[in-house]
Amino acid sequence: MIKNFVCRLVGKTLYLLDEPTTVLHPQEVEKLLDILRTLVCKGNTVVVIEHNLDVICVSDTIIDFGPGEGLAGGEIVATGSPQEIIGNPNSLTGQCLRAYIAVNQ
Repeated sequence: MIKNFVCRLVGKTLYLLDEPTTVLHPQEVEKLLDILRTLVCKGNTVVVIEHNLDVICVSDTIIDFGPGEGLAGGEIVATGSPQEIIGNPNSLTGQCLRAYIAVNQ
């Protein structure tokens, strides 16, 4: 049923997902990433609000908000590819990505 639903909505559609990996098993995260790649390859735009570093690592563009949380946040700290974010000294996400990639390579 879901497959038919997605097939009818491909191309020129904006998908906005808020923390879609919450409570997912790592294998389920991989399945989700495959689905998101398929949507993008078919001409759709996918915006994901996410803290999962597996998802952040494969993103085309990251918008990193901060510099802290709550009242200490809300500013755009960095934007760009994962590599650009890693190179930004103001980005806490970049620091986390750098450490994550070092451990998982």
